[in-house]
Amino acid sequence: MRTGYSPRTLVRELVMVAVAIAFLFPVYALVTLAFKDPAQIANEPLSLPDPPSAGSFGEAWQSASLGSALLNSTLITVTSVVVLIVLGSLAAYFLARTASRLSYSLYILFLVGIILPFQLGMIPLYQLVNDLGLLGTYQGMILFYTGIQLPFTVFLYTGFIRSLPADYTNAALIDGASHLQAFGYVIFPLLRPITGTVLILNAVHIWNDFFTPLLYLGGSGRETVPVRVFAFVNEYTSDYGLVAAGLVLAALPILVVFLVLQRYVIRGFSSGLKG
Repeated sequence: MRTGYSPRTLVRELVMVAVAIAFLFPVYALVTLAFKDPAQIANEPLSLPDPPSAGSFGEAWQSASLGSALLNSTLITVTSVVVLIVLGSLAAYFLARTASRLSYSLYILFLVGIILPFQLGMIPLYQLVNDLGLLGTYQGMILFYTGIQLPFTVFLYTGFIRSLPADYTNAALIDGASHLQAFGYVIFPLLRPITGTVLILNAVHIWNDFFTPLLYLGGSGRETVPVRVFAFVNEYTSDYGLVAAGLVLAALPILVVFLVLQRYVIRGFSSGLKG
């Protein structure tokens, strides 16, 4: 053995390898099923495709109308994330730069919003959206996601803004800028790392959410990708090849976004939460 390599290090490496296998196995199973025809899935579900077949992708795209579902998911996700970034950063600026009982109470209220599961208010929320005439609409989904994700967004932004020196804001105010101008021209450009974190975490959650679109958009023709993929599964039969192909197609857009912005996730947490 090389110097410094102890049995404890070996155990740690074996544990990390086991954890990596546990995380990668579902991805392997999903991709292999997507490239198999029904006969291969029935006989050898976990073996490598031999030969690979891409027919499930075309069939899934057409039979589930994944093209329109991707547009629905994109519209809801992008709009919700933009609204969350604008409202969350503005609210966090007030909470981080205002030392008062009101700001402290509001911050605690946002923290309570993180702790409480939205399922507790599922029925009242559904009734409220229905009474507002927003059931089965994009506006209803955007409003729902904004309300549900805003506490977490404010929490991330507040921690990051508190870690920034107050001198930036004070200098802008001394030069005659308003608080809104100081935020827009001085503070918000400095929020790029945490904004990347907010963007990717909220986008992944909204894009992958299944229950809420099923409840609020089911039967409206505006279903998102997870709901459309669920159409391949029913009580008696399930076409796992189509399900896997649909899931791969659904995961590709958000996977690309995550790979592009992943460095901001760690940077945003390490820079902001220490404040």
